[in-house]
Amino acid sequence: MDAILYYVHDPMCSWCWGYRPALQRLRAQLPQHIEVRFVLGGLAPDSDQPMPEEMQQMLQHTWRRIEGQLGTPFNHDFWTHCRPRRSTYPACRAVIAAELQGQGEAMTEAIQKAYYLRAMNPSDVDTHEQLAEELGLNTAKFAQDLTSEVVQALLEQQLALTAALGVSGFPSLVLEVNGQRRPVALAYQNELTTLNDISDKLRWVKTKATIAGWFSQ
Repeated sequence: MDAILYYVHDPMCSWCWGYRPALQRLRAQLPQHIEVRFVLGGLAPDSDQPMPEEMQQMLQHTWRRIEGQLGTPFNHDFWTHCRPRRSTYPACRAVIAAELQGQGEAMTEAIQKAYYLRAMNPSDVDTHEQLAEELGLNTAKFAQDLTSEVVQALLEQQLALTAALGVSGFPSLVLEVNGQRRPVALAYQNELTTLNDISDKLRWVKTKATIAGWFSQ
C-alpha cells in the first residue's frame, strides 16, 4: 500500500529546527513504501520592515524554551548582530530555487544553520546567495531563479497545498493513503509516537478497504 507522508515546515520555523533530529530518526525508520514530501508552509510574507520588538522578545523566549525542552542549540547573537524581519517567503523561495538544482533539503538545512547557529539573517538574499555558493550550486542560475515567476508559482502551489492539508502550524505531518489525508501525531523527542500513529492509520485504511471489498462482492 503506497502512501505519502507530507512534512509541512518553514526554513525559519524554530520548532522545525528543534524537530530536525526526530525527523531524521523518523525517516530512517519509515517503511520504504511511504514517500516523504517536504511542503513549504510560509510563515510570513515578504516585508522590508523590521520585526516589532514585542515579536523579537517572543521569539527569543521561544528559542530559550526549545533549548530547555529539547536541548536544541541556538546562537542568541543573532538578535544583536542582525536586523530581524518577519519575512520567511524569501527563505522559502531560496529552498525552491535550490530544489531546481536538486538541493532543496540541503538549502533548508543550510538556512536553519545560518539562522540558528551562525547568526546570519535568513530573510536576506545575500545570505541565500552565500549559502548557494557554499552548497556548490550554480550561483548565477540560483540568483536568477530566486526572483523568477517559476519559483514564485511553485511557492504559491506549496502554500495552496498547505492550506488543502488543513495545516496551520509548523512543523506538521499529514499522511495520505488512497487519496485520504489524515494528520499524524508529531513528537519532538520520541519518533515512535509518530511511527505508531502511522501504523494505526495504515491499518485503519486497510481494514476499511477490506470491508468495502466485502460489500462490493
